[in-house]
Amino acid sequence: MYDWYRNTIRNPKYRWWIIAGTLAYLFMPFDFLPDFIPIIGQLDDAVLVTLLFAEVSQLVLDRVKNKGEVASQTSSSTSSSADPVDVNSIPIE
Repeated sequence: MYDWYRNTIRNPKYRWWIIAGTLAYLFMPFDFLPDFIPIIGQLDDAVLVTLLFAEVSQLVLDRVKNKGEVASQTSSSTSSSADPVDVNSIPIE
C-alpha cells in the first residue's frame, strides 16, 4: 500500500487527486477503521496523515533542490561564457 501511494503521488497526473482523496478520507465519517473505536480508529488516520505529510514535504524539498540547481547552473554558465583570465604564474621553490 505504501509503495502504491508513494508512486502515485509522485506522478504529476494523479498527485492532486491523491491529495484530495486523502483529505476527503480524513474528514469522512466512515473510515476503514471507524474513529469511534478507541486508538485503532485514530491509528489509520494518523498513519495516513504521516504518509501524506512525508510525501508532500519530500516533493517540496525536491522542487526547492532542483530550483537551486537550475539557478547555480545558469550562474555558472554565464560566468563561463566570459573571456578567460590570463594569469602569469611563477613556480615557488
